[in-house]
Amino acid sequence: MPDIRRVFSYHGAEHKTVHAYEAAVPLEVDSVRKFSTAHVRCGTSFIFVVVLISIIVFAMVGLHNIWLMALSRIILFPVIAGISYEFIYFAGRHLDNIPVKIFSAPGLWLQKLTTRQPDDKQIEVAVAALKRVIEVEQPELVTWEIALEEGSENG
Repeated sequence: MPDIRRVFSYHGAEHKTVHAYEAAVPLEVDSVRKFSTAHVRCGTSFIFVVVLISIIVFAMVGLHNIWLMALSRIILFPVIAGISYEFIYFAGRHLDNIPVKIFSAPGLWLQKLTTRQPDDKQIEVAVAALKRVIEVEQPELVTWEIALEEGSENG
């Protein structure tokens, strides 16, 4: 269990770091530490939304013979995953919307089981990981930030 708690702390550090990045605050331990370990676009929330939407969709499909039920699960899985993704994406941009808050709440509650408060070293790891992702995914952003830093040092 100590190893699992440690993983959950890294999961919390990841969420805090993503929150800081989205808030456009410096990716430093002191500024990242103040953010929440819950994040609406977390994979844990996504899984919860998939389960909930699956229940709704398959209830509408109804019961058939075993082969039709299996085929419907296979055919509808990409549709359910797509709807779930779009909801999570929408929820991340509309947290002030009451129905979105209500529908997102159980996924955020579930994250209380899968995240823990990280220590500063774990936050440092999460920050380093996010910076590397930004470097790979958005090299023009990193080049721009380096130019800004060099300009402030020289100027």
